[in-house]
Amino acid sequence: MANKKLFQSLFGGLTPATDALNEERAPAYALAPRAQLAQYAATGCLNTTFYAGADEQLVKVLELCAGLDAEFIAKTAVFCRERGYMKDMPALLCAVLSVKDRALLNTIFPRVIDNAKMLRTFVQIMRSGAVGRKSLGTAPKRLVSEWLDARDPAALFKANVGQDPSLADIVKMVHPKPRDAAREALFGYFVGRRHAVEALPEVTRSFEAFKRGESKEVPDVPFQMLTALELGTAEWTAIARRAPWQMTRMNLNTFARHGVFNQRGLPELVAERIRDPRQVARARVFPYQLLVAYKMAQANADIPQIVCNALQEAMEIATANVPEFNGKIYVFPDISGSMQSPVTGHRRGATTAVSCLDVATLIAATVLRRNPSAEVIPFESDAVKVRLNPRDSVMTNAAKLAGLPAGGTNCSAPLALLNKGHAHGDLVIYISDNESWIDAPHYGRFGGSATQTMKEWASFRRRNPEARMVCIDIQPYSTVQANERADILNIGGFSDQVFDLIAEFAGGRMNANHWVGVIEEVIL
Repeated sequence: MANKKLFQSLFGGLTPATDALNEERAPAYALAPRAQLAQYAATGCLNTTFYAGADEQLVKVLELCAGLDAEFIAKTAVFCRERGYMKDMPALLCAVLSVKDRALLNTIFPRVIDNAKMLRTFVQIMRSGAVGRKSLGTAPKRLVSEWLDARDPAALFKANVGQDPSLADIVKMVHPKPRDAAREALFGYFVGRRHAVEALPEVTRSFEAFKRGESKEVPDVPFQMLTALELGTAEWTAIARRAPWQMTRMNLNTFARHGVFNQRGLPELVAERIRDPRQVARARVFPYQLLVAYKMAQANADIPQIVCNALQEAMEIATANVPEFNGKIYVFPDISGSMQSPVTGHRRGATTAVSCLDVATLIAATVLRRNPSAEVIPFESDAVKVRLNPRDSVMTNAAKLAGLPAGGTNCSAPLALLNKGHAHGDLVIYISDNESWIDAPHYGRFGGSATQTMKEWASFRRRNPEARMVCIDIQPYSTVQANERADILNIGGFSDQVFDLIAEFAGGRMNANHWVGVIEEVIL
């Protein structure tokens, strides 16, 4: 006869007591400091989320950085910029290093601050005083000057879009020493000083001639430089003909408003560009950006269907690299009310139309597209039964999931459903904000008991001892419902990198530190 005490103690060891409260004041598990920083860096955009304000996020990140070594901070910045394509947080971590370790800042600066928008964000953060100083200081000024010196003058001119600060403002701050006549003229042009017009880049001279009405040829400059000018259909058609991929995606409504799609051959040209596999890959587009472009295009009757179809094809291309996972897979997208929050938070005048729900359902639909035998079980207050066709497009299935009714958050519900049916499986994937409360017996108190999610997972593992669980968190909070261990991975973010990490984990190729271990392997 089995030793009941032995198996009771083993079961208890698999379900550790909670040690924190989540944002709903329900019991949860606190992530270790390194995992917390990774989570914030991969999901945080320093904007207001459903539960936390931008100020709270900033304070939390700075507190974490104060207690962590500079090398891990530097590796997190590089990882989240190069592989997660994040913007605000990597720039913030660079600003932290300007105070904590300037040598490491020198090392990672060119890799993290890799375009003008990142440079402007870094300077903005430095001047805000968020990291304890309101000036750039000698070392950051030198790095900014070197950044300007490394760019082609024509590229610098095209990068001079955006304000607070503008690139021209940055030139005034750092007083770079131009190494050639073209830079000397361009810097003078930026700050309003006398300069040799003939030494300016050709694109700058073309732009000024166009502004003065001396030329009717639309210059090859970012559309932001042209929007303040009075442009007609002919000019916008010329812009659309040579617009890069990202500019095209972002300006479909503008093209439609100015009659571009009424011009012969333009709908086909734009559609061909949007679905070009090489351009999709080069643009490093997030699938959710394609989702919002598709929604917008479908809602605008002036955007031709061929363009809408091209966005669907681009989505299939952008998600084609999602791996196939071995065994039986279950995907649990959270469709609760809190998931209606914008995925990058509320930003004054610039809040994204994409919600956490959109991202969760998009990830679920993408996994199903690549793994047709996977079973998708959405959840809110309870598990929701839905039938999806894996042959349908990612857009179609994501829209079907996003249209389901929403309630409270009960992370344990889909596992409880599987346990009730004595289901077998190899990989479970959650996509949630982890703010479970429906299944919490005690509010405002933790310890003494595991979360219901961990209890249900222990039951599932008894039938499936080799099963693994991945919990994707798409909001920057510091608690989870499943405690990190050999069979459980907690990861944050919504880039394609998430899928690669799931494949590594599911295949048993991650080290004992899981996601944090991947960041620690970054070579500086």
